[in-house]
Amino acid sequence: MTELTDPAGFGAGRIGAFTVLYNAGCPLCRAAHRWLAGRAQLVPLEFVPAGSPQARRRFPGLDPAATLRDLTVVADNGLVYVSDGAWLACLWALADYRGVAERLSTPALLPTARQLIAAAAAVRQSTRSDDYGDGCDDRCR
Repeated sequence: MTELTDPAGFGAGRIGAFTVLYNAGCPLCRAAHRWLAGRAQLVPLEFVPAGSPQARRRFPGLDPAATLRDLTVVADNGLVYVSDGAWLACLWALADYRGVAERLSTPALLPTARQLIAAAAAVRQSTRSDDYGDGCDDRCR
């Protein structure tokens, strides 16, 4: 992932939109989708369920199973961000969180950001229940 703090390498007017591939069967993923969609966006976020026919049609080069396992963000310029890079890209797109994303992507804070994202994935794992059939299992991080 290109560092978000490098405006010449990330953004610099070249990214006009992001497509966020998220696991629509996961309650945590759906909550994150609603939260992101409800924020002011400097870079428009379009949400497409990972593994869906639309996602497969639009991004035939992406592994549908991998996009269900890890949040995936595709920029309109072709860059693909996965897992922690995808979460940081989403924050970078938001008006009130761009600075946070830039700080978290620095070498000093990136390990902490990765730990926070892993912790969120662990919380999702601990709160899931196969009894509910919500589709959120170890494939969704």
